[in-house]
Amino acid sequence: MPSRDFSLHGAIDLGARQAARKQQERRTAPANGGDSAAPAGGGYVVDVTDQTFNTEVVERSQTVPVLVDFWAEWCGPCKQLGPILEKLAGEAAGRWVLAKVDIDANPQLGAYMQQMGVRGIPFVAVVVGGQLLPFLNGAAPEAQVRQAIDQLFEALRQEGILPDAPEGAAPEDGAQPAAPPVHAAAEAALQRGDLTAARAEFQRILDQDPRDEHARQGLALVGLSLRVQALDAARVIQDAADKPGDVQAQIDASDVEMMGGRVDEAFARLLGAVRASAGDDRDAARRHLLSLFELLPADDPRITKARRALQSALF
Repeated sequence: MPSRDFSLHGAIDLGARQAARKQQERRTAPANGGDSAAPAGGGYVVDVTDQTFNTEVVERSQTVPVLVDFWAEWCGPCKQLGPILEKLAGEAAGRWVLAKVDIDANPQLGAYMQQMGVRGIPFVAVVVGGQLLPFLNGAAPEAQVRQAIDQLFEALRQEGILPDAPEGAAPEDGAQPAAPPVHAAAEAALQRGDLTAARAEFQRILDQDPRDEHARQGLALVGLSLRVQALDAARVIQDAADKPGDVQAQIDASDVEMMGGRVDEAFARLLGAVRASAGDDRDAARRHLLSLFELLPADDPRITKARRALQSALF
């Protein structure tokens, strides 16, 4: 575990990729709370460079947890995970800050990531009190990322790294309820990326209690993750645009959108496929839309809206 005196200084350049493009311009939140314009995410998302990492991340982490998103322009999964993290940082409203590191434009930070033994991106670390800890490796749907962040901060509170939440405090807006103890093995398998074990655990729970909504959502999430992991997200979306009449292409694209947290877009895509097709193709689009409903709580208003639209499309 890194020391609480963690610093970028002294990191060795291991030959990380040279900048392939100019770093994407984004207004950054000033570390001193000055009057500069806030970035996207309501001032809680900041671009970090080799030169500003210690100030923007290490020093800032003494007062607020900082999630560090290591990404690159050429990384498709990064483009799925990044917007989800930015959205959640905005919802957190200062309870934590998101720092984004373009490893192409900042080779020292890219090299430091390699020194930690990380070989792939997207990679997310958390820095609290100057202590850097690995957190997420790879993209995931919004619901899974949200839950992982909730569990992270709960674990940090239990270890005394973060103060306990005040007694009687209301849940954060949009926060997912903690998983019941019976789901511990399934959730642990999800966190370590063992989708096969997670699927078996969630199925075992459902076999015992078919009404268990948390397990139902978990099993649906595993299924989505298994389907998407073999797909090239950018190519799938382009194929769907090039082949509007290809229902399988629309189904694959809806999975990619769902994995990226673009629920409305995924539902709209499949509803369009239902309207534009007939026979087996229409039934495939309909059944896939129903399967995506399983990823959300039964009372989610987006499901209600989509069900009405589906009825209209079918009848």
